[in-house]
Amino acid sequence: MTLASRPLCGLLRTVPHEKCAVRSLPLPLALSARLAPVAVLATAGWALSSGPFAATPTAEHRPTGQAPGTANTQSAAAPTTSAATATKTYSSSPAPCAAVATETVKSLVPGAKTDGKEIPSTDTKVRRTCSWNALKGYDYRWLDVSYEITGSDAAAQKSYTARTTDKSGGGAVPGLGDSAYSVVNLTTQDKQETREGVVLARVSNALVVVTYNGSNFETKKAPGADEINKGAIKAAREAVTALKGGQKN
Repeated sequence: MTLASRPLCGLLRTVPHEKCAVRSLPLPLALSARLAPVAVLATAGWALSSGPFAATPTAEHRPTGQAPGTANTQSAAAPTTSAATATKTYSSSPAPCAAVATETVKSLVPGAKTDGKEIPSTDTKVRRTCSWNALKGYDYRWLDVSYEITGSDAAAQKSYTARTTDKSGGGAVPGLGDSAYSVVNLTTQDKQETREGVVLARVSNALVVVTYNGSNFETKKAPGADEINKGAIKAAREAVTALKGGQKN
């Protein structure tokens, strides 16, 4: 199976794993842009085996007191008031490449160009993504920050719930947006480990998605779960702050 044909199933999918089928991203150009630097790395005998649309959690990150195999339904609870369903705070996405501080990029993705690379979008008012990636020595890191603007709080909540309720092994991120969920997973391909953290946060009618992963090509080991989880959450907090300080209705 080629990288381009790999099933795109993960935190952001809305169907059970056993029913997951190969499908195209809503933004084919975004997928092409993500694959370009990975194809170069593949010539060294390795291809990125995970991404924001291809995560299978291994219960590496779970909030204290949460049993294995249970999702955090409290944080994903739908709004109960009619006012909440009619609310819409954000009309467009902020610039994603300015969402994370330069020092944070240097820390999470050593060697990357700090201005990042924005992925082409068919509608920048509703969806924008920025990527940073670099290979320094034998260590590879990839960071994505995405914004999605929906038509209402209710629509954002529905999407948030669909993306998180079928995912065990993760848990709530306190104090991040109106609700937030993080999960860390480990994948192995040709004995090469890749560990990835995904954070999904809802802020009114907007969704913030952060993906952070890494590998070491010399040891074939992945960075620790705590390192990846904390890095993803740090970037997500900065991205949410940038959203709140940006354009509103």
